[in-house]
Amino acid sequence: MTDVTITVRGENEARIAPERATIHITVRAEGAQRAPVVDLVMRLAEPVRTSITDRKDAGTVLEWTSKRLAVRAERPWNNEGKRLAPVFYGGISLTATFAEASELSIWVSEVSAWDGVEIGWVDWQLTPETRARVEREVASEAVGVAVARAQAYAGALGLKEVTPREIADVGLIARAESAAPPSMKMRGAAFASADSAASMEYEPEEIVVAATVEARFIAR
Repeated sequence: MTDVTITVRGENEARIAPERATIHITVRAEGAQRAPVVDLVMRLAEPVRTSITDRKDAGTVLEWTSKRLAVRAERPWNNEGKRLAPVFYGGISLTATFAEASELSIWVSEVSAWDGVEIGWVDWQLTPETRARVEREVASEAVGVAVARAQAYAGALGLKEVTPREIADVGLIARAESAAPPSMKMRGAAFASADSAASMEYEPEEIVVAATVEARFIAR
C-alpha cells in the first residue's frame, strides 16, 4: 500500500478553580444642578474607596482601580411631549481584585447596601503563571490525542509507521496551501477561556482552558 495522508483533530480541556476575582462597581448620583451632583458622587464614593484600600493594606484586595468622575446632562420629556429642565447624572467606576471569593462576598454584602452603589459583574481569573502552565499542559495533551487518532486510523488500514507532517491551530491546515515540501510545523494551540464571562454569582465557577489542534501525518 502506498503512503496515506491522515489528517486529524485533537482536543483537550482542563477545568481550574479561579484564583482571583475582579468586581466592577459604580457609584452614581443625579440631580437638577451639576455642582451638588458632583459633590454627592464624591462623598458617596469616598467610603467605597476607603473600604477597598483598607483591604488592599490587609492583603485581601490584590489591586484596584478608580476612573475619573463622569457627568452628563439630559433633558427628559414629560407626558405632554415638552422638554423639562436638565437632569445631571454623575458616576465613578471602580474595580477591585480579590484573592478569595469568600472575602469578595463579604465585601459585596457590605457595600451593596450603601447609597449610590451599583454592583456590576465579576471576572473570575487565573494568575498569569497558572494560566501559562495550564495552557502548555492542555496543548500537549491535545497533540497527544491527535497522535493517538492518527495511529488508530493507520492501524485500521494495516499500516504501522506514522510520521507527523504538520501540526497547526484549528482551521489553519485547511486554509494553508500545500505547495511547500512536507515539514513539521509547531504553531501552538488555540485556547478558549471563560475568564471574561460576566456573572453576578459570587461563588466561583471553574475556568475552562481548552486547546484544539489539527495534525497531518504520513502513514506507511
